[in-house]
Amino acid sequence: MQRHFLRRIQKRTDYKQRLGLLKSGLHRIVIRKSINDIRVQVVQYDRKGDITRLEDKASSLKKLGWKGHCANMPAAYLIGYKIGKKMLASGIKQAVADLGLQTTTKGNSLFAAIKGVKDAGVDINLGDSAPIDISGKHIAEYARHLKSEKEKYQRQFSAYLKNGLDPENIEEHFKMVKEKLDRDGTSSI
Repeated sequence: MQRHFLRRIQKRTDYKQRLGLLKSGLHRIVIRKSINDIRVQVVQYDRKGDITRLEDKASSLKKLGWKGHCANMPAAYLIGYKIGKKMLASGIKQAVADLGLQTTTKGNSLFAAIKGVKDAGVDINLGDSAPIDISGKHIAEYARHLKSEKEKYQRQFSAYLKNGLDPENIEEHFKMVKEKLDRDGTSSI
């Protein structure tokens, strides 16, 4: 009888998928999403254990002026874009996405982070799962729809309003933070 690895028994690692990613010989972009944040890591395989070359979280976008939620589509794209800029600055030009065992659906925020990395200039295969809206248009439209119901609007967008961001203007806010990433290069990243 074959004994399975502990991480496989715990449903924490798909070894067949991992082996395929490692055979590519490329750095892996590991994206993990929680309720309030998105973490992106650039990981390189080593026989003694994986080495994390770069790492960042969407909550770090606050230093660049981001006032929105740190686990939504625009934040995912921006953190992917930011890590992509860091990768290029450190000489990493090609990578492969490692989404692990997370449930993925076409156009979700995990793919927004990958699109951000690709748009920064890193060669990474995105496939046809690219998100439709990365700038927050869907959030702005929902805010406009909900605005007539004041109590629901206040409850849904309380964090945005507390941070001084009108959710109806999230697209402009997204563009402002992206331009800051482009303008400042990797010096403030």
